[in-house]
Amino acid sequence: MATIREVAAHAGVSPATVSRVMKGEVRVNQKTRERVEAAIAALHYAPNVFARSLASNRLGGVGLVISHLAGPFMGRVMMTLEAALRRANVSLLVASGGGEAEREQEAVDFLLGRRCDGLIVHADALEDATLAALATTTPMVVFNRLVPDIAAHCIHLDNECGGYLATRHLLDQGHRHIACLTGPLRQQDAAGRLAGYRRALREQGIEADEHAIIEGDFTERSGEQGMATLLARGTTVTAVVTGNDDMALGVMTALRARNWQVPQQISLIGYDDEACARHVVPALTTIHAPLEEMAEAAAHRLLALIEGASPAPSSPFVPTLIERGTVAPPMA
Repeated sequence: MATIREVAAHAGVSPATVSRVMKGEVRVNQKTRERVEAAIAALHYAPNVFARSLASNRLGGVGLVISHLAGPFMGRVMMTLEAALRRANVSLLVASGGGEAEREQEAVDFLLGRRCDGLIVHADALEDATLAALATTTPMVVFNRLVPDIAAHCIHLDNECGGYLATRHLLDQGHRHIACLTGPLRQQDAAGRLAGYRRALREQGIEADEHAIIEGDFTERSGEQGMATLLARGTTVTAVVTGNDDMALGVMTALRARNWQVPQQISLIGYDDEACARHVVPALTTIHAPLEEMAEAAAHRLLALIEGASPAPSSPFVPTLIERGTVAPPMA
């Protein structure tokens, strides 16, 4: 394998000039830069990452802590983060916390032990104080969650707005008996969506029926079980808002098993706008979460923090309603 000295000799320059070219410094003239780049290509030179890290105290890697490896939500986030960071010549290392505080802390410790230059943390269970303390020692962005004490480190979605939009759309169609199947309410996003549901009902002078609110865990199975529970209770329901699209699919499964038709007998709205929402029959009306835009913003913010910038808090991303085929006025 070629060395930087061999590249320098091939190009007729000093090793320091080769280093400046590789760093992208502007003070190297164009003809010299072209000679160096030609020498790098001819000799197939690859810089020693570890040697560079000793000089810069950086390895060119970012750690990502996520709650779960499976599922379309995190798949969209990871793909976008990896692409955005790769454009900056930064690698992504991923560890799962499983939604448990101890495992999330282990994931953080694992990534810091690999000398990651910074962290993007999607943590369900770590306390705000723990994340705030970590931000004082490590460049870090908290994804899909607002920690008030470190708001400038947070990229998050206005989930209350999303819950409100879903419920208001059903109210505008004439529904007054609207159930809500939530995700785990200890999580900020699930609690926000429920708060939006309650606000939309309150604005119309409707008292929420607590028997029509069932906590799930964002899985398809919990949506199926929640809908089955509503039907077994005999709760009057003409429409359902769910914590995410997976739960909405579970609702559709439960209704099909009982020969209930969507949207003729029950209207339904999901959340996140995953690919499955477009392909089920009928296609799912849902709340679009701009995950790709959020992941891009998280990558750019972390890179800025690594470079020593002090960004100001940003506004939450705003979800939007996507109308498809699972909402209709209630039957007379």
